[in-house]
Amino acid sequence: MKELLPFMKKYIKFAVLSPILMILEVFADIAIPYLMSRIVDVGIAEQDIEYVLQIGLIMIAAAIFAIIFGVISSYFGARAGYGFASEVRLKLYKEIQGFSFANLDRFTVASLITRLTNDCNTLGQVTMMSLRMAVRAPFMMIFALMMALNINASLAKVFVVSIPVLVIVLIIILSKARPLFLKFQTRIDRVNAIIRENLTAIRVVKSFNRQTHEEERFKERNDSLMDIALRAVSLIVFLMPVLNIIIYSTIIAVLWFGGKQVVAGSMGSGELISFITYITQILMSFMMMSFFFMQLLRASASVTRIVEIINTKSEIKEDSNPVMELSDGSVTFKNVCFCYPGSTEKTLKNINLQINSGEVLGIIGSTGSSKSTLVQLIPRLYDTMEGTVIVGNEDVKRYNIKSLRDNVAFVLQSNTLFSGTLRDNMKWGNENAADEEIIKALKLAQAWEFVSKYEDGLDHIVEQGGDNFSGGQKQRLTIARALLKSPKIIILDDSTSAVDMATDAKIQRAFKEELNDVTTIIIAQRVSSIQHADRVLVMNEGEMESLGKHEELLISSPIYREIYESQQKGVGA
Repeated sequence: MKELLPFMKKYIKFAVLSPILMILEVFADIAIPYLMSRIVDVGIAEQDIEYVLQIGLIMIAAAIFAIIFGVISSYFGARAGYGFASEVRLKLYKEIQGFSFANLDRFTVASLITRLTNDCNTLGQVTMMSLRMAVRAPFMMIFALMMALNINASLAKVFVVSIPVLVIVLIIILSKARPLFLKFQTRIDRVNAIIRENLTAIRVVKSFNRQTHEEERFKERNDSLMDIALRAVSLIVFLMPVLNIIIYSTIIAVLWFGGKQVVAGSMGSGELISFITYITQILMSFMMMSFFFMQLLRASASVTRIVEIINTKSEIKEDSNPVMELSDGSVTFKNVCFCYPGSTEKTLKNINLQINSGEVLGIIGSTGSSKSTLVQLIPRLYDTMEGTVIVGNEDVKRYNIKSLRDNVAFVLQSNTLFSGTLRDNMKWGNENAADEEIIKALKLAQAWEFVSKYEDGLDHIVEQGGDNFSGGQKQRLTIARALLKSPKIIILDDSTSAVDMATDAKIQRAFKEELNDVTTIIIAQRVSSIQHADRVLVMNEGEMESLGKHEELLISSPIYREIYESQQKGVGA
């Protein structure tokens, strides 16, 4: 928690006022049993109605003050607790945004979502409880114990037995609860993972008619979560009767021994009533503390998971004196090797490649030949394990990361559009872009031909994930969005696979005419998408198999020739 306390700074006044008001509420609650005893032992015993009314009015005032202090304390506690959780959640979100691809590979998306939602909510709830219940319970217990001792010290000896028993029970139960709550959070991750996977791929599930299979998978994880939840709840269920047995046993003992003292005249009836009330307050405080500690254990599991994210630093480190500008769009790979985090197998092996500024380079190869991995090293989505990637005559590790990525437009294989309007999505490329600039980019990407048909044009609504567009339309829109960055390097990672060959040819022709000073790297599965490139790189199992022009590779590269011939047969058929 020490690492998280700085996030409370914004809400410190609420965090301070809440426990202070809670202590004032405790004072009011403590006063009421004492006043009640005075009514019984003095007012009623002496038939003094005026005294009864006077003390009764003071009791009502104390109760009103207790309610007022309690309500305001609850409000301040909620502001501090959930405000604190909000600041922590914002910090987590910022940390995740700064993660490298290697960091994101380490944590599952479902786990990150659970940490941002469930874990932060738990943290907020327990913080609020810490400011209220964790203050109220011990103060109530201490002051009630003092009042009980003041009324009858000999009768207070019952606590010598009841309190140690309560402590032992709490220690036993809490020691068993912690591992259960850790498992509970992990199993929430597993349930979230399958929900996310299923809902994202719901069309695939339905097309393969696998609803029953998916329901069984979900049932297994859901039942696993239910089992661990029931085991955790069973501890609370067991705790309640044990605490009640101790509380009522203590009250019975007080009634027995106190009743004898009342009969003997050494203790007033009102004092016995207030003594029992103080006993109830003391033991109920223990019960409140037990529930607080149960929640605290759950929160400790959440805090561990939250701090793990905060302490995870991006593997992409920025130079202390970074280069802010790219001189040009040239790219050089020198003896580059790479393997994914957690793997010892090299995905890229001894890559040596020079790409001139303004050149169009096509990359082709079989599935799994590490084409995408190669280009992801250029904007430092990953860092090399060995060797150097040079962009604009500087090692990519020397650049300011934002400046580097602002100059490298990357259109990934998965085409993601965000909910909003077409204009909103296009401005991801340039938030200050005018409509004329957006339309020009859409025309270059051959997207204006369908966007122009919408009555609302650039204000056309984009549903979440761009589900109201076809695959080819989404690809063209994401290309247009990348072009708005006015980059020095643009990378198209199989970004025209869903586009027909005629439209693909138009895109390549537009690029050639309009972007002749921009380094263009095109990863494709179709030879037709790259055969007009200045050069074509053929990848095979993480290595450079061949490099040259289309005509040269048809002669020198068996892999390229095989791909070309198989696609030509497909076209001919």
